[in-house]
Amino acid sequence: MQVLLHRIPEKYLERLNEPDKGHIETALKGLEKEPPEGNIVPVTGQPGYFRLTIGSYRALFRYKEDYIFITHLDPRGQVYNKKNKGGKR
Repeated sequence: MQVLLHRIPEKYLERLNEPDKGHIETALKGLEKEPPEGNIVPVTGQPGYFRLTIGSYRALFRYKEDYIFITHLDPRGQVYNKKNKGGKR
């Protein structure tokens, strides 16, 4: 399955230091496997959204027909605040 990133998480990933960036990229490649690998759970109160834990980072995503779309990528304490404010990201 192909993994696509929204432009905002993509830019955030580009700005990270190399160790964190590499760790996150490896985890995102795990989503491409059948079945997807990683600590994946549904997000409570957000139908259709799932969370991937990557160390102290969280990636929120949705399954589409033939790909996974990463909508948010932030440190653990920040990703849920941004998602729950209802703003576009």
